[in-house]
Amino acid sequence: MPRPHRRLASTCIGTVTAGLLATGAALAAPEKEQPKGSDIAMGAFLDSGQTGVARIPQLSRWLGGKEIRVGHTYLPGDRWARIENPDFLEAWAQWRRAKPDRLFVLNVPMQEHNEDHVPDREVARLIRAGAEGQFDHHFEKLAHRLVELGVPDTVIVLGWEMNGATYTHRCAPDPEGWKEYWNRIVNTMRSVPGQRFKFDYAPNRGSDAIGWTKCYPGDDVVDVVGMDSYDQAPGKTFDEMVKQPYGLQQHVDFAKAHGKDISYPEWGLFRHGDNPAYVQRMLKWIEQHKPLYHTITDYCPHGVWQCKQNPRSAKAFRAALAPERPGPVIPTPVVPTPVIPTPVVPTPVLPTPSIPTPQIPTPQIPTPGLPVPSPVVPSPQLPAPDPSPETPGTGPSPEPAPEPVPVPSPAVPSPEVPVPAPEPVPVSPEPVEPSPQVPAPESPSPEPVPEPVPSAAVPSPQTPVDPGTGPSPEPVPVPVPVPVPEPSPVLPPAPDPVPVTPKPEPPANSTQWCVPVNFGEWLSKLVGKQSVCVKVDWGKDSGFWPW
Repeated sequence: MPRPHRRLASTCIGTVTAGLLATGAALAAPEKEQPKGSDIAMGAFLDSGQTGVARIPQLSRWLGGKEIRVGHTYLPGDRWARIENPDFLEAWAQWRRAKPDRLFVLNVPMQEHNEDHVPDREVARLIRAGAEGQFDHHFEKLAHRLVELGVPDTVIVLGWEMNGATYTHRCAPDPEGWKEYWNRIVNTMRSVPGQRFKFDYAPNRGSDAIGWTKCYPGDDVVDVVGMDSYDQAPGKTFDEMVKQPYGLQQHVDFAKAHGKDISYPEWGLFRHGDNPAYVQRMLKWIEQHKPLYHTITDYCPHGVWQCKQNPRSAKAFRAALAPERPGPVIPTPVVPTPVIPTPVVPTPVLPTPSIPTPQIPTPQIPTPGLPVPSPVVPSPQLPAPDPSPETPGTGPSPEPAPEPVPVPSPAVPSPEVPVPAPEPVPVSPEPVEPSPQVPAPESPSPEPVPEPVPSAAVPSPQTPVDPGTGPSPEPVPVPVPVPVPEPSPVLPPAPDPVPVTPKPEPPANSTQWCVPVNFGEWLSKLVGKQSVCVKVDWGKDSGFWPW
């Protein structure tokens, strides 16, 4: 015997499992589509032949997938041969056999030349001939043909709108003879083995040429009491169509009194144009009274799908009949579009023209073969020496020799920009006489000038010596106090300045040589003839004094 808590757990598990199984079964069961409104069989007359059959699924898609259960067509009433065996019946029979809940409704005329406006006297004669059985064999052949095609339960709308004044099978010229003729046709077709036909008695709404109740042939030969009701007189409003004599209400009451189903084989717009109120009221009436079937006449001016002149009524029709959830929509086959390759046109490659660069000869400057003494850079840190002149031959006291600074070769001045004369720069005098200096060419970029040393003697400017007279005694330089400049604001560190060799004026004991420079014939015409002059100082320390 299991313990109580185990038994409780088993009970709970079983309950939950049963609930899950029930839920899964409910989810797995296919949900039945609930049509909007009732499931009353509806259809439309779309065309008499095979075209009408082909348009049925298209109408269904237009209605959002609503099933079209009624196929409705008419036999041609021009001659007996086409009433007995029309060539398009096989297509309709095939459509009907596809599903067991479909209805095939066939309007059958009672005379040939049915729409040839035959006069009343001739119509009366034909009615009597039919009542006597002269046309029975035509209807017998038709019944056999329907049974052979597998549609023995066809709904036959025989002699429709018999209360009117149009068709040759109308009732007004001889109502009593007409009822006898109806009975003879029905009995002849029912005599064919295998048939299960239903005969639909369908007059026009209203009195028309004769009250339709006066043509009623009897309950034993009528299965359905139908009515064709278009939006036209008699009656301007739908309420008038309902209440008028032989109107919609009397039709429903009459069928109920005779124990018959009702139908609306033909209804639609007409005299009042695009009238959505009529469409809405008619569909509500159908929903209320549950006919066996109803079919709208869908061509202009009556229709709502194939007739584009009634857009508001079409919208009302779809809103009333389309299901809440659209049914399966048959996809339109997609035809692949052939891809046509685009021709590729090669782009011509044009060679880029090459322009030769002209060669300009470089001017050659002859270098004079003169000895260039090494310049002596004055040291700014040494104390100022006594400016007294030294005795020739003894020489100055030995001092540390500064590092020689390479002197660039003399540059040729540009013919377009004149070279300015060098300005004297205050420097500290050396204890020795300045060595002969070669004027340094001006550098393309400005160079920083070293700060002057305080209390340094500035040599007086030297008078240039004419090369033809020779040197004159050099004056003794007098020390001149140099003012100390105010400290400059601190600037960011700059690159180390390159010391600039002072350029004193050449002493009196100097000689100047000028050498012509050949720039070539082409450049000489452009800049003119130029000469390079070099001054050489023959100081006493050079060993070339003339005395």
